[in-house]
Amino acid sequence: MSGGGTETPVGSEATPGGGDKKKDSLGTAGSPAHLIIKDLGEIHSRLLDHRPVIQGETRYFVKEFEEKRGLREMRVLENLKNMIHETNEHTLPKCREIMQDNLNQVLQRLQAASDSVCRLQQREQEQKKILNDHLIASEKQHITQWEDFMKEQHSRQAEVDEEHRKAMERLKEQYAEMEKDLAKFSTF
Repeated sequence: MSGGGTETPVGSEATPGGGDKKKDSLGTAGSPAHLIIKDLGEIHSRLLDHRPVIQGETRYFVKEFEEKRGLREMRVLENLKNMIHETNEHTLPKCREIMQDNLNQVLQRLQAASDSVCRLQQREQEQKKILNDHLIASEKQHITQWEDFMKEQHSRQAEVDEEHRKAMERLKEQYAEMEKDLAKFSTF
């Protein structure tokens, strides 16, 4: 199993000019303390230093995750492609056909309604024209009757005025005769 750092073989010595502080403080490179420390470092790195293993597992996990994610995205894209294809091939033509049928029915109904409205408007206009003509004729008739009435009133007024004038003359003559008669009787 390979550790995170460089390993030196167990029986080998470090270079004499390397300045290894552990070696200097504990004695020579071949001393038993030095070998024990070296063995402890190796045991420590193998048992307790899990960085290389964790890094490998992390790389593996990331690789698997990216592959699965890529596959999942590919499946999603494939499903979308299939759905779009199905929509274009089946759903849209069916919708277009149904819409065309319904639009034709709606257009026919609208045309029938429009024709009915036109007929109603035409009847209403004819009735208004008839009513208007009737009102105009009635107004003309009333004007004619009023003119005839006024002419008749003028002629009656003239007759009454003439009768009144004649009656006034008769009364004047009668009063004049009565005055003459009265004057005859007053002379007695």
